[in-house]
Amino acid sequence: MHIKANLSKFVDRFGIKMKKIRLDIVGLSYSQTQSGAYALVLGEVEGNRRLPIIIGSHEAQAIAIRIEKMIPSRPLTHDLFQSFAESFGIKLIEVLIYNLIEGIFYAKIICSDGNKIVEIDARTSDAVALAVRFEAPIYAYEFIMSSAGIIIEGHEFAFLENLDKASKSQDPNVMEVEEKTPSKSPTNPFSSLTDEQLEQALNQALADENYEQAALIRDEISKRK
Repeated sequence: MHIKANLSKFVDRFGIKMKKIRLDIVGLSYSQTQSGAYALVLGEVEGNRRLPIIIGSHEAQAIAIRIEKMIPSRPLTHDLFQSFAESFGIKLIEVLIYNLIEGIFYAKIICSDGNKIVEIDARTSDAVALAVRFEAPIYAYEFIMSSAGIIIEGHEFAFLENLDKASKSQDPNVMEVEEKTPSKSPTNPFSSLTDEQLEQALNQALADENYEQAALIRDEISKRK
């Protein structure tokens, strides 16, 4: 890990070029082993490696509602950041996951006002939440994909089903963690509702800005289709 940290410092200090890998969001699933935690899965655009990262519920909600095209009644923190930046002509050019130290991913958002480019350190989950709002590309250095990426063989769904098993492993090459949360097995309290009741509950959850509940209801609706 220390070698990787030094490599990243050399990139920043001496401008050495390192290969960047373009990533897309492949999935976002609730962790069955960690209460309030979600597995964010980033996938290599031109390859079959996947980079799973455990993130908190608030950041997962911020990413999910944008992907699902949910419209909150009032702007969330990441929405406010976007509005603020765009009001002053600032654009998010890209997100770069640039380091991995002791199981923690480090990212930065690269912004520009048209005249100068500024790099700002950020948590990976926050950086991704902003990337989906600005429609900015997400990258990771090759050494991160080589050490923490998982190669997918077979159906993608099987990989997503096994994410929680991977999150139990202490091997940093299997699952890297952005933030730790206590373990607890959650259940979906909406599984007994009718389809009509689910739609009503979803509308109410959105009106109440309860996006975690809305995500659970949306999951239950999707299962029945």
